[in-house]
Amino acid sequence: MNPARLLLVDDDALLRRSLSFNLEQAGYKVSTAESAEDAIAVARREKPDLVLLDIGLPGMDGLDALRVFREEIVCPVIFLTARRRELDEALGLELGADDYVTKPFDQDVLLARIKSVLRRTQTPHTPPPQNHPLTLGDIHIDPRAHTVTVAGREIELPRREFDLLHTLAMEAGKVISAEDLLVRVWGPEYVGEPQVVYVHIRWLREKIEDDPHTPKRIVTIRGVGYRLDPQEG
Repeated sequence: MNPARLLLVDDDALLRRSLSFNLEQAGYKVSTAESAEDAIAVARREKPDLVLLDIGLPGMDGLDALRVFREEIVCPVIFLTARRRELDEALGLELGADDYVTKPFDQDVLLARIKSVLRRTQTPHTPPPQNHPLTLGDIHIDPRAHTVTVAGREIELPRREFDLLHTLAMEAGKVISAEDLLVRVWGPEYVGEPQVVYVHIRWLREKIEDDPHTPKRIVTIRGVGYRLDPQEG
């Protein structure tokens, strides 16, 4: 099996040299870039299996670069961040980052996160078991076409939000815990990280609720989990 190709993006030259050396010692093939613009050019040429992306880059920052990596190059991204974790986590999860490592980070922790993300993304995603269309009140979900309409309006959802909504819809009226949603939608590697669910629920509500601050379709049952309540059109 060929070694996974990583792209390390950081404006700290010393960190790039030392981290790329350690990653190559761990068996990875590593390319580096000091700016988001250079990284995007490298990624278009080399098609990395995973990007390690600093948020605080000069010029285009990591949050803007993430959109390109997710939408155009389509590869997983782990943020390397020295900023306040909670802020970056919320922003990055909404944009689609796969994981976070906060600077200064332990080498073994970073290697474990890299292995986990590669294992998740290189394993074919298993969609929810029911692929037939669902109509629940004014929500219509077609898994095969990957389409969602709410009150007659088509809503564009990335894969994670789509799978989250579909999972809730298949058990409409029942409460599903955050940990159960993690296992079903993201995989067992995410167990213990419920903030992933919290952020995606919030983002999903912004797209399908009339008032995201007073949700009626995706309801929080405090201390238990989330329930999808169909609303008639």
